Amino acid sequence: MSELELYNQKTFEDLKNINEYGVEFWYARDLMTALGYVKWGNFVKVINKAKSSAETSNINIFEHFADVGRVLKVGNGAKMEVTDIMLSRYACYLIVQNGDPRKKMIALGQQYFAIQTRKQELSEEKAPKDLTEEEKRLLLRGHVKGFNKKLASAAKECGVDNYGKFNNAGYMGLYGGETAQAIKVRKKLKKNDNILDFMGSTELAANFFRITQTEERLKKGDITTQSAADLTHFEIGKKVRATMKEISGTVPEKLPTPEKSIKEIEKEKKKLDNKSKKAIKK
Repeated sequence: MSELELYNQKTFEDLKNINEYGVEFWYARDLMTALGYVKWGNFVKVINKAKSSAETSNINIFEHFADVGRVLKVGNGAKMEVTDIMLSRYACYLIVQNGDPRKKMIALGQQYFAIQTRKQELSEEKAPKDLTEEEKRLLLRGHVKGFNKKLASAAKECGVDNYGKFNNAGYMGLYGGETAQAIKVRKKLKKNDNILDFMGSTELAANFFRITQTEERLKKGDITTQSAADLTHFEIGKKVRATMKEISGTVPEKLPTPEKSIKEIEKEKKKLDNKSKKAIKK
């Protein structure tokens, strides 16, 4: 096995994680060690350069770099809570491209990705097109649905009895005081409509981040009352709102409401799939 093959196996495939939706990702702290960095602060500088490269190319960094909390095992079986970053394969590529080429693993990585890029260019298969807005909405709605169940479970473990109140706390933090009902009224939805089915991809992504970060926070085990859980959900929603305002200047309630609901898109997709199946049978 060549050095580059070993590089691919040891640096990427062995460190790869797969989430419950089958999406691959890497933890930055794992990658840091593999690339020869010792201090987290130094590696964060490389990550920030990688993020800048993505932004220069008009790529949404939140799709490739996701800040998370993580518990690591240290000496004597003790555990330590640290901040970490979930990375896509593309994020790993950008980090390697912006790393110190004097480090052997960085230099090998730059060679490795150059070869991989060339292989892709020579491939006869066309690269998949960027997801449409409707495809993004369907994907994110599925993620939100799955993680909302995990959040409900984590909230219950923390002593939450009134889930509606807890849920509203998150919305109020993210939407500047608006409850789920207030959002429904503003969007002019019907009584039985789910507000999540009437959100664009950006708004869904903001809620997905709120949900995952709250679930991660509640899992730490130090929140044991409804009021503490409500406050935590509110504060996390508020932080997501502040991040949106800082980066794009647009808060979630100012985002447009799509004309089609998720259910309508799913219905249309099902109809098209059925037509395709019938055409194949002919």
